Amino acid sequence: MSITIRLTRIGKKNNPSYRVVVSNTKDKRNGKSLEILGHFNPTDSKSKFEIDKEKYAAWVGKGALVSDAVKQLLEGKYSYTPYRSKKAAAEAAE
Repeated sequence: MSITIRLTRIGKKNNPSYRVVVSNTKDKRNGKSLEILGHFNPTDSKSKFEIDKEKYAAWVGKGALVSDAVKQLLEGKYSYTPYRSKKAAAEAAE
C-alpha cells in the first residue's frame, strides 16, 4: 500500500482552497484521507500556506511519497494559475 502527501480541493466554485492530506495513492483526489496536515488558500491576498512540519516529517519518515505541488509549496516555488476557459480567454483578448 502506497501513501502519498498531496492537495485535495475544498472551497466554493471559482474560489478554490486546498488541504494538504495524507492518503492512499489509489484513492480519489477528494476521497478518504488518513490525516490532514495543513491547508493552502491561493485566492487570499498573501496565498496562505500552513502545514504541521512535525506530522509531515513523521509521514515522510514512514515512506510517504510527496506530490510535486506540495514539494513546490514547501520550497516556496509554487505559482498558482487560476483556470480560465477558452471562451473567457477569447473575450479578454478582444
